[in-house]
Parts: sequence; structure tokens; C-alpha cells
Amino acid sequence: MATGRTPAEFTAALRTREQLIGYWSLLDSPVAAERLARLGYDYLAFDAQHGLFGYQGMLNNLLATDTKGSTAVGMVRVEANDLTYIGKALDAGATAVIVPLIDNAQDAADAVAAVRYPPLGRRSYGPMRAQLRIGPNPADTHAQTAVLAMIETADGLANVEAICATDGLDGIYVGPSDLRLAIGGATSTDPSVQEEFEQALTRIRKAAEAAGIAAGIHNADGASAARRLAEGWTYVSIAADVVHLQQIAASHLDAARQEGGESR
Repeated sequence: MATGRTPAEFTAALRTREQLIGYWSLLDSPVAAERLARLGYDYLAFDAQHGLFGYQGMLNNLLATDTKGSTAVGMVRVEANDLTYIGKALDAGATAVIVPLIDNAQDAADAVAAVRYPPLGRRSYGPMRAQLRIGPNPADTHAQTAVLAMIETADGLANVEAICATDGLDGIYVGPSDLRLAIGGATSTDPSVQEEFEQALTRIRKAAEAAGIAAGIHNADGASAARRLAEGWTYVSIAADVVHLQQIAASHLDAARQEGGESR
């Protein structure tokens, strides 16, 4: 069994652009999270923006991620670029927050401020559960927690270089579905804009590289994640539990029907 990193070690690896692999969770299932956390992933990302859980679910899944045998730290994609949402995720024990819909450098600076305590930022002090693993002193907390800005809008793409240069930002994260729509795709998987989409990804990845910050991207499967790592992305998420549950259940149903048909 692989040995997991502490929050401090994970954040250091992220900031030095080591390659990291995570898994994306939409389901409020701490039992599933506990199992996923033992598989060897570097992080589990819990989606509070589009996922199927509230605050208690987020807290319970973060608790499950930190159980014995875990190799992963917990990340949270927060609901919005909001001081309260970001603070609650961090107080619950998230090692990193992914902040959606970042359009410009000011948005990125606001996200950073929400993660850092005064005088560096605006986070209110009350780490509750987090103090057991992260911090609790502000300087230690700053060293151990990361803030990641999502690049997924037309404005975000247009301003990506300025966003990546934001002081204190640890990395960016691409939401491929929204980005494809933002560049003119008719659907979140529209193949007609594939060339423009790949050009946009290259620009984003190079902007992060130039700024010396982490470059992450969402992926449907492991093969896609491997391809992106080979291109130079530094962390990749494989998504997602609810989709993969449906896929594997359907494959077993197909196999059972096929085998049953052959035996008759």
C-alpha cells in the first residue's frame, strides 16, 4: 500500500509542480470515500459546486478520507468564490480548495485572500476540525493549504496569464466542459471545436508553467489523464464516482445478459 503525504507534503508537491493524480467525487458516500482514499490516489476532490451533498456531507467525506490507510488528502471544489464557502471548506479540513468561475486577476486575488488569514488575507479564524491536521497557527496553515483557480470561461481564458501571475495563487484547474462551451461548443463535448479547445488548453498550461504554478485538468478516465500528464499538466483528476458506478454496473449487466444468452 502506498503511503500518503501529509497536508504539508502534498501542498509542497503541488507547488513544486510534481505530478499528482486525484479522483473526483460527486456522491455523498463516506464509505466509498474511505475505500477510494486507500487506492493510491494523491487526493480526493469533493465537488460542493455540482456534487450531491451539503456541508455535513462534505465534512463526513473529508473525515473518511483521513482514516487509517489513506494515501490521499481531501480537496473541495467550493460553491463559489465566496469568503464563507471557502472558509467553511478549509475549517472542515480541506487541504486545498478549487474555486470556480475565475474571470480575471481580481477574482483570483479574492480567492487567495479568502484562504489566507490577516494580514495576508481575509479568512476568519476558526479552524475547528482543520486544527487537528493543518496549522493551527496562521503561518503553518498558509504553508499547508492551497488555492486553485478554475479556468473555464471566455474571460478566464482571455485573462489567464494575469490570473496565473496572481500573488499567492498555487495553481489553476481547467473545467473542460465549461471551457468547451465558452469557446463556442454547442455541447460540453462538441467535437467541432476540438482544435480551438486544444489550443486553449495549450495556452492555459503554458501560462501556468511560465508563472511557476500547478496546472491541473479534469479527465473522464485514466487514459485521458495519462495523456494530459505526458503533455505537461502537473495534476489530473479522474471523474467521477457517480459516472463510473453507472458505467461499471452497465458493463456487468451487459456481460450477464450476454453470458446468459449464450448458455441458453
